[in-house]
Amino acid sequence: MDILSAIGSTSLVRLRRVVPPGCADILVKLEWENPTGSLKDRMARAVIERAEADGRLGPGGTVVEYTGGSTGTSLALVCAAKGYRIRIVSSDAFAREKLDHMAALGAELTLVPSENGQTTKKLILDMIETAQALAEEPGAFWVNQLHNADTIAGYHGLAEEIWSQTTGRIDAFAHCIGTGASSRGIATMLKRHNPRVHIAGIEPAESPVLGGGTPGPHKIEGVGIGYTPPLWDASVIDEVIAVPTAEAKEMARRLAREEGLFAGTSSGANVVAAIRIARRLGPGRTVVTLMCDSGLKYASTDVYRTA
Repeated sequence: MDILSAIGSTSLVRLRRVVPPGCADILVKLEWENPTGSLKDRMARAVIERAEADGRLGPGGTVVEYTGGSTGTSLALVCAAKGYRIRIVSSDAFAREKLDHMAALGAELTLVPSENGQTTKKLILDMIETAQALAEEPGAFWVNQLHNADTIAGYHGLAEEIWSQTTGRIDAFAHCIGTGASSRGIATMLKRHNPRVHIAGIEPAESPVLGGGTPGPHKIEGVGIGYTPPLWDASVIDEVIAVPTAEAKEMARRLAREEGLFAGTSSGANVVAAIRIARRLGPGRTVVTLMCDSGLKYASTDVYRTA
């Protein structure tokens, strides 16, 4: 066994204090139990192993990717375990902890400047352009997560865990949309088990493009890229919920104080949306969402910084 065998099989726990009375149960999957503290470990292992299997990534090759940090950290973990060089394009818009974690795992970083530390469509496109140039070097494998369908399969196992842990008693699933791969992979498998499971995609209220609005800057890291992700599949999503950044941050703080769950901003957004659904469903029903990553990745940001 090696470190990659530790990916998956994460805990599912019930929220007790942040959920108002008269709501459905809300269960959260603790994805920070994965080795880098993020659900992205699942996708990274699948992407690299599939690229190895079909020859896109050969011995001595270099992995290249653009990322807000969690995907890059997960890819760096897999590359460290397998012995590949990895080059990452990221930005000062993302938490310092994420950048340092990637570097600690051996990633070579190229940072693209942001507009006032915010995620915007221009920033994402600039990062993609920079990564594309790096990927032209001989022996490079560009993950290109926004277009790589291998990322979807990386989350099928997560859906099977949810189904098993709830013994099939799940009425709704809610999750933030970044590349769209995790929601699509989970939704597809849950609906194979039960087509009536309600699937909600979540996006920043400041950039509600999936709901038909206009893009804008926001501070929910790793989600809301400012345009419809190429892997987005509206056929498996029943509802799109917009959550303001401020509400997502405050819920992340409440989760830490009231539930003992130390999570990132997107996890806060997940719970805000899950509560909205749980209010509609009422007692006796079950909503599942994800604690996408650990709050340790955001300790220096305004989500948790005390001074």
